[in-house]
Amino acid sequence: MRQRLERYFEFEQLGTTWRTELLAGATTFFTMAYIIFVNPSILRDAGMPFQAVLAATCACAAVGSILMGVVARYPLALAPGMGLNAYFTYTVVVGMDVPWQTALGAVFLSGVAFLILTLVGASRVIVESIPQELYAAVAAGIGLFIAMLGLKNAGLIVASPATLVQLGNLREPHTLLAILGLFLTAALQVRGVKASMIVGVLATTAVGAMTGLVHWQPQTYGFADLGATFGQLDIAAASKLGLLDVVFVFLFVDIFDNVGTLVGVTKKAGLIDSSQQIPRIKRILIADSAATMVGAIAGTSTVTSYIESAAGVVAGGRSGVTAIVTGLLFLVALFVAPLVGAVPAAATAPTLIVVGSLMMSHVGEIPWSNTAVAIPAFLTILTIPLTASIATGLSIGFTTYALLKLARGDVRKSDWLVYLLAAIFIARFVYLSGS
Repeated sequence: MRQRLERYFEFEQLGTTWRTELLAGATTFFTMAYIIFVNPSILRDAGMPFQAVLAATCACAAVGSILMGVVARYPLALAPGMGLNAYFTYTVVVGMDVPWQTALGAVFLSGVAFLILTLVGASRVIVESIPQELYAAVAAGIGLFIAMLGLKNAGLIVASPATLVQLGNLREPHTLLAILGLFLTAALQVRGVKASMIVGVLATTAVGAMTGLVHWQPQTYGFADLGATFGQLDIAAASKLGLLDVVFVFLFVDIFDNVGTLVGVTKKAGLIDSSQQIPRIKRILIADSAATMVGAIAGTSTVTSYIESAAGVVAGGRSGVTAIVTGLLFLVALFVAPLVGAVPAAATAPTLIVVGSLMMSHVGEIPWSNTAVAIPAFLTILTIPLTASIATGLSIGFTTYALLKLARGDVRKSDWLVYLLAAIFIARFVYLSGS
């Protein structure tokens, strides 16, 4: 049985082991476990019950990640996406006065549209239309995005009205804890310790507990909590003409967030084949669209691939087992949520910073002497972290690439989709500017 599983997940070809995959899955889980509490905190502002959304978050993250691991066999973990949950709550429900049940219906319809586009091959064509030269830029941009999240969570950078960001208070206890964790994780990494990420998280948490910086509040959660949101989506109301633009935004961001994450993480993992294609991409996108539909039924906003999957990849994860382990841990987390919540941001922030630094290695693959590529690549790298959106950064880089091709007179019929997508991106930017 064990050998059959190893053959199915291609352990030998990928050069991985059960121990490595288990550690990688745990690393991914701990770096994205914050979503267990952050997602229900945001959706609570939409009038949704906190405990029900927490249960839905764990359930759909488990289903999505396990589905990705089993069907697509990639180390990509899924959960309700940050940004999309804020759009769901503050733009759709609060801003447009749409009932949360209807908003869930819109999420479900976007998942159905995503699945249809995937089944007819449109999603694959969209992914393959992305210039290969931008693959490295997306990976590096995601690296900067992850590192900025880590620096923010550590308190090393804080908001500034004058300069956008500035150095935080280095004497703040949580920031000092994060600095200790960063040094420990980096030291283990340079010594070649494969479990450096997970050891860094656990050791930093232990130090935080000993210094009174970890807080644990006993409370019980379970699948029974799902009853308040499960099956409450209103598809009929969401299908009305006035809400189709909401469905489109959910669909657009879901597709291009996934595409960006997929390109960046597989690039870092070395899973892109010699022809620069991503094997089994259809299965990946099917798993993602199915997870979005499951999430809407359970009672949460759009489920998407997580950039924190890169942490598991850096820890050595290469197969679907990494994603399966992450999914199983989300199931366990539902019953021990307070313990998971006790892991402070200062303990996971160092991992994000280290992962971000390692993903910057792809900058060297960009042909900087070719300005037609260098400018779009630079804008992609820069705008992913500055807009806090992989989809937006990819859109800006892609559009710039298409416009520069036009300026150079490099227009070919075979590139029709490149220009069509660029036109769609421009229309979206105009729409967002006017809203």
